[in-house]
Amino acid sequence: MITDTAFLSDPTEFVKPASITALIEHELKPRVTAIDLDGEYPEDFLRALGALGGFGGVVSPDYGGSGKGLVDTVTTMAQVGEVCLSTAFIVWCQTACARYLQLSDNAAIKAEFLPGLASGRQLGGTGLSNTFKSCCEIERFLLSAKRVDGGYEINGTLPWVSNLGLDHIFVTGCPVDGDGRLLFFAIQCNQPGFKLVEGVHFTALEGTRTLACQFRKVRIDDSRVLAHPEQSAEYLARIQPGMILAQLGMGLGLVRDCIRLVDNTRRTHQHINRFEADQGDDLREALNVAEAETFRLTRAIDAGPAPEDRPALLTDVLRIRLAGGELSLRAAQAAMLHQGARGYLRTAAAQRRLREAYFVAIVTPSLKHLRRELARRGVA
Repeated sequence: MITDTAFLSDPTEFVKPASITALIEHELKPRVTAIDLDGEYPEDFLRALGALGGFGGVVSPDYGGSGKGLVDTVTTMAQVGEVCLSTAFIVWCQTACARYLQLSDNAAIKAEFLPGLASGRQLGGTGLSNTFKSCCEIERFLLSAKRVDGGYEINGTLPWVSNLGLDHIFVTGCPVDGDGRLLFFAIQCNQPGFKLVEGVHFTALEGTRTLACQFRKVRIDDSRVLAHPEQSAEYLARIQPGMILAQLGMGLGLVRDCIRLVDNTRRTHQHINRFEADQGDDLREALNVAEAETFRLTRAIDAGPAPEDRPALLTDVLRIRLAGGELSLRAAQAAMLHQGARGYLRTAAAQRRLREAYFVAIVTPSLKHLRRELARRGVA
């Protein structure tokens, strides 16, 4: 049964740390093994992170955010990702959901949900994996919408959507019957006709509340629509680059920690580890390049590119997202090999980082998806 269990054993004892760094150190770091191996959902950490402004970068001050932009969001996500990729992924889900609403033209839904999303009082996810892959003809659409008076009726099932719970919301999109163009909308998980279903268990990211979503004649009022079919192409162009680029917050944090794991072996094992192909300095150099390009592009997106500049910007985003995913795999493998047998223990950070790195490589858009899109653009 799906419940919204607390992250801390006694939430009444929770004292809000003075900074995000302190929150991560004192409230997240001790729970990483439970999140990874037991599937513990870090709900109280998320709410506290929101209260400290960790989600507010993508939300304007008009709706309770800081308006600091993707630069702030990726910075925070990387901080969290240095300790726990599962939690960093949830931060991405939450901020992606908020950003989808922020970039909509629907003022009513912004007023209803953005203050809560920015502060962590409202938690939210993103269910656009099938939408994006279907737009690229990688898979078929799993949801369909039918226009009804004052809204739409949604049917179908999404297999995996993350950061969900009975009082959560999430954003998804699907084609409208008889139209063919897309509808983007937000849904509350306690709506009539909608059901969350637990099923599979993952080798990593088990604490992310990733569930199947069943839609059985679910009504979406016009007030919950982020983009109607005639608006959807422009809306997709607005949300897609930032959605893809922000995922690098996970990868950058993971790579930083993998470098730490490599460096930690120098005192005792450098005599043998010096024969490994990747050393800490090699990875550090690659990370510096990836971080510089990531933050250059976050600033470009925050500045609001002109429509004619969007194709080139998206190509650059695809390139760095691919490079960041490849670097995550490379760094995690190096950490595992440098750590050796002690990295192979069930609770060791190195083997967890290796499992997490595979997620960076397969989450939509996966590395093969990115390579396909770049090839379609004639980019080697």
